[in-house]
Amino acid sequence: MLILETISHETIWGGQRLMLYSDGMCKKIGHLYSLQCESEISNNILNGSYKGRTFNEYFDENKNTFGLGKYSLFPFILALVEANDNLSIQVHPDDKNAKNLEDAPFGKNESWYFLSTPDRGCIFDGCKAKTIEEVKEKTGSDKFESIIDELKVEEGDYVYVEAGTLHALTAGSYIYEIEENSPLTYRLYDFERTDDNGNKRELHLEKAFDSLKIDLKSDTRKYSNKCIEERRYITQLHKNIEGYINESDTLECLTIIQGEFLLEDVLVRTGTTIVLEPKDRIDNYIEIAIMARPK
Repeated sequence: MLILETISHETIWGGQRLMLYSDGMCKKIGHLYSLQCESEISNNILNGSYKGRTFNEYFDENKNTFGLGKYSLFPFILALVEANDNLSIQVHPDDKNAKNLEDAPFGKNESWYFLSTPDRGCIFDGCKAKTIEEVKEKTGSDKFESIIDELKVEEGDYVYVEAGTLHALTAGSYIYEIEENSPLTYRLYDFERTDDNGNKRELHLEKAFDSLKIDLKSDTRKYSNKCIEERRYITQLHKNIEGYINESDTLECLTIIQGEFLLEDVLVRTGTTIVLEPKDRIDNYIEIAIMARPK
């Protein structure tokens, strides 16, 4: 069993909500990474024989034991996300475009579980344009926002965003995010925002045009008693449970969404992920948590 230390990520669109669960010095937290596994950034382990080392190191040394040897990095990233402002309108490449554009092994799909309803009751999702030529024509003009579609969402909704979908969280979104472990994000539009130095963020227009699939649009689902299965991960929502045991034959990641307790003398609270090996168990009462395991 591994208890991971969260990682705070300050963003231009982040807010104050996640500061309650962070010991960092960020002024506006966009992501509170519960599980991050990259060579340059990975969560510290707070307990056990790997205490003081990173989850990336643990995964490298143990992935074959749990049937995950095909992955160079753990296949997904987990985070709580607060959008105090709209995120940039963006698109992720699929596997084919990731290979062609970046020589990367795979593209990026992601899932969002809404912990509160966005201010406008919707997110940006899908494209109203009929052709890529129309997208190119209106990008950079005052007509661009007219081609961005919306999806109504509310607290408790689950949304899967397939690679190639035009999308962005809107102001007031507070979510649990599961994203495939790929850094590839291409911005098409950023609402003319500037940073503290008056600089606009970089756009990635040509790569975004190549990756955009104008017919793709997400829909909403609800968690039931069953798991939701995507191409690289399986997730399940748990509420008010008296402990938890990993009954699978691979690693499971249990992220606390609400509540706190002491586990092996470590304070586990909202945003903390506990990585469970097969047969590992937690005996504490858990208010709300989401389990995610790789496929």
